[in-house]
Amino acid sequence: MSARPPAGRLVALFAALAVGLAGVAVRLVTLQLKEGTRYRALAEEQRVRRIRLVPERGAILDRSMHELALSLPARAVYVDPRRVVDPENMARQLAPLLDVHQPQLLNLLRTDESFVYLARRVDLRVAQRIEALKLPGIGLLDESKRYYPGRSLAAQVLGFVGVDDTGLSGLELQYQDVLAGRPGSLLVEQDPSGQAIPQGSSEAVEPARGHDLVLTLDRDLQFHAERALEEAVERNGAKGGMVIAMVPRTGEILAMAGFPTFDANEFSEALPETTRNRSVTDAYEPGSVNKVITAAAALEEGAVGLHERWTVPDRYQVADKLFHDSHPHPPLRMTLTDVIAESSNVGTIMTAQRLGPETLDDYLRKFGFGQDTGIDFPGESDGILMPADDWWQTSMGTIPIGQGIAVTPLQMLSVYATIANGGVRVEPRLIRGALTPDGTFLGTQPSAVTRVISADTARLVTGMLGRAVETGTGQEAQIPGYWVAGKTGTARKPLEGQLGYSEQYVASFIGFAPARRPAVAVAAILDEPETVYGGVAAAPLFREVTHFALAHLRVPSADPPRSPPALVGE
Repeated sequence: MSARPPAGRLVALFAALAVGLAGVAVRLVTLQLKEGTRYRALAEEQRVRRIRLVPERGAILDRSMHELALSLPARAVYVDPRRVVDPENMARQLAPLLDVHQPQLLNLLRTDESFVYLARRVDLRVAQRIEALKLPGIGLLDESKRYYPGRSLAAQVLGFVGVDDTGLSGLELQYQDVLAGRPGSLLVEQDPSGQAIPQGSSEAVEPARGHDLVLTLDRDLQFHAERALEEAVERNGAKGGMVIAMVPRTGEILAMAGFPTFDANEFSEALPETTRNRSVTDAYEPGSVNKVITAAAALEEGAVGLHERWTVPDRYQVADKLFHDSHPHPPLRMTLTDVIAESSNVGTIMTAQRLGPETLDDYLRKFGFGQDTGIDFPGESDGILMPADDWWQTSMGTIPIGQGIAVTPLQMLSVYATIANGGVRVEPRLIRGALTPDGTFLGTQPSAVTRVISADTARLVTGMLGRAVETGTGQEAQIPGYWVAGKTGTARKPLEGQLGYSEQYVASFIGFAPARRPAVAVAAILDEPETVYGGVAAAPLFREVTHFALAHLRVPSADPPRSPPALVGE
């Protein structure tokens, strides 16, 4: 019989086994309970891939539902570099299709990541050619590509989007949340080589399309305004210009054009200054078009009698500055209507002095200066209007005639729209509403309204502006069959970074028609025209755009009446 092992050895063996099993148990408990979450996450990270699915961006439509911006089907090309067998050959095949340099592609194919985009917004025909190559590790995802059918049409208003469908400027930026929609996701399980695991988890959350944005713009009027503006810039040798058309009663912007402009489909190649919507973002000294506020305030406050005449010289001293009219003339007996019709600087300053700085400042602010217009556009400027307590001694000479303050073209147009609307200011707007994916229209709230001057004062000022077009400085703005009310402006541009003015001018004409029942108010502004004067450079542009707008809106014509004495104060 063989000798039995000593009992002590058995006890020691069992003890060792027990300790070992206990250690394993402790380790299992630690792994399962204490560190289980971390290891599960690591395992899931190795085999589970979640891909973000970009939603289709909503379209941008004009007031008649014509598409100004839309999203076209496209594909995104990606690669799992772990599955790439021959990166050099793959880069050689893909480079000409994706229009990417071969070395750049090669670097992407050799990364340690499991998911790398090679190209975004790829045309469907190109995507089909890539798919037909059946390259290992290459995949394609559905996405969309932003497209602007009108190319430069309203480009500065619409803006543009980046590669991730995020708005970068204009309405694309301002209404990103409305247009963007809700992203989806695709979850798949893969083995270490990147192959899908049979019967593995698979989960898809479909993206939700964004809402369509419906604008107040009229595509046809916008096109005509842009074409007329470009021709006017070239005809007058100007640096650039702006045109805005607005419905006074509702505040709806029918057209908002700037030149030079850019092709929104090729925004990366555009000069930064061409992408700004200068009608909203840039402030300028308005010049004589601002005189209408001085006239309206004087009538509203009773500072000047309607039939009153006073002697107006061609020169006038305010503090240490001598102001003069545009042309020398002997002292004239003028009414306020004459002052506005002939755009007399001296007569306007004399009128403003009867108001005083606090009252004039109050009316400038009531008409909307020194604050945003409420149009809800990114980068809007408030303009520059110092408090009356901070005015210079010469400010009562400069500000009444539109110097020493800065406004945006939209702020200035809003002044004339207020007069056209019987003295009630309506906040301008570009948005009519939104269309949900199921076709439900969600309209915006009506624009906020504020009474600035009485209806009687607005009527009298309208008569003065009508006289300015009929016999005064704005005769080039006359439209056959319609009575037009408006005012010229010729303002020297201040020097940049220093006091004083340059030898360059901003020429403008702002008005509305028909004067008795205004359907549209239009601002026409040219930057640094060689022809200098608003009545020469800008009034014909106003006439062309306004005439087209009246015809397009089917506003009936009628023989313009002679301005009645009661209307103009004679």
